Amino acid sequence: MKASLDVGIEGVGLWAAELPDWETGRQVLCGKVENAAVPASRPAPGLLAPTERRRAPESVLLAIEVAQQACAMAERDPRELPNVFASAYGDLAINDYLCATLVRAPTEISPTRFHNSVHNAPAGYWTIATGCMAASTAVSAGAATFGAGLLEAALLASTESCPVLLAAYDIGAVGPIADVVACRASFGVAFILAPPSPRAFARLRLRPQTTAVAELAPEASVLHASYRDNPAARSLPLLTALARRESCTQVLSAGPQLNLRMEILPWSK
Repeated sequence: MKASLDVGIEGVGLWAAELPDWETGRQVLCGKVENAAVPASRPAPGLLAPTERRRAPESVLLAIEVAQQACAMAERDPRELPNVFASAYGDLAINDYLCATLVRAPTEISPTRFHNSVHNAPAGYWTIATGCMAASTAVSAGAATFGAGLLEAALLASTESCPVLLAAYDIGAVGPIADVVACRASFGVAFILAPPSPRAFARLRLRPQTTAVAELAPEASVLHASYRDNPAARSLPLLTALARRESCTQVLSAGPQLNLRMEILPWSK
């Protein structure tokens, strides 16, 4: 790996109960509004047909919603993009269902829910819905999942010299799992990363290091619970800088012994 990775950001997707899209998130992170007027219960990505939306679990809906937002903003064809889907926990609601059913009546496990429990289920739904034949990667790294996914996507964009989709997402825990998994609310974010070009609205320079990770600044308090409890929401400091068009340096965890020094460079347009 080079001493640093330079990539451009061409598109952003965002979804949380209070933040149904990047434009709403940008307004909140800039302090112009508190949050969405009517919090949504779950995303409803238009890329999926109504029957598919009804069948798909929340983790799939969340991942596809933010991914399609980012592609639309970047004006990139989803069929052509290598993609990285990053989730610390997968679908916690299905995990709770599987554990409960295995204890009570193992032979009654739903094949559909079992199918949807695999960690790369959202990537599978995405490739089928878009017709994408490009490489697809599923990443999990606990609390450092967003950083690990960002590093993976940046490496792909740099080494393959092409745009790459990154989608990071986790949903809230339910049942007994909520006692051991500190994930209280759903949060998803997506980026289109590509070699720097005039299409990018911001640039990232990533360098691996081992210094401590900085905490979220004491502002936008409505978002702090998500930042603490959802690994995908570790993207909030980066999203805040992008929303405010700030040039700054942040440190992001990408693994137990790996951090990323993340330099957010001035906007190119």
